[in-house]
Amino acid sequence: MSTNDMRTPKAKISYLGSARSGTGDHALQRATALAIAPLAIFFIVSVVALAGAEYETARAYLANPLVSILFIALIGAVVIHMRIGVKIVIEDYVHGETLKHFTLIANSFFSYAIGLACIYAVLKIGFSS
Repeated sequence: MSTNDMRTPKAKISYLGSARSGTGDHALQRATALAIAPLAIFFIVSVVALAGAEYETARAYLANPLVSILFIALIGAVVIHMRIGVKIVIEDYVHGETLKHFTLIANSFFSYAIGLACIYAVLKIGFSS
């Protein structure tokens, strides 16, 4: 750098290193964790209550709109939480830029594909007659 550099010390280091979306990812991951806690308890209670029940009983339970919405909310929160967690691992431990970008894209596609498949399953069981 030249001695005539007029930038502030922060401006000189901005966009260097890995600090990009860490704060936003951290906050979103904590928010999804808070959402997952009560939804997971609801899910576990539901599974225990339906243990040994007939398919029609489980289908009727899942046909309740409130139950379906809570299950879909759990799926959404878990998928977002999973995607962010794996993204952080990839950013920290995958060193080649091309491989890093490819795995980040694959992580997003995989996460959302799993989420869509789970949501489809909930809706299909809930709306089946």
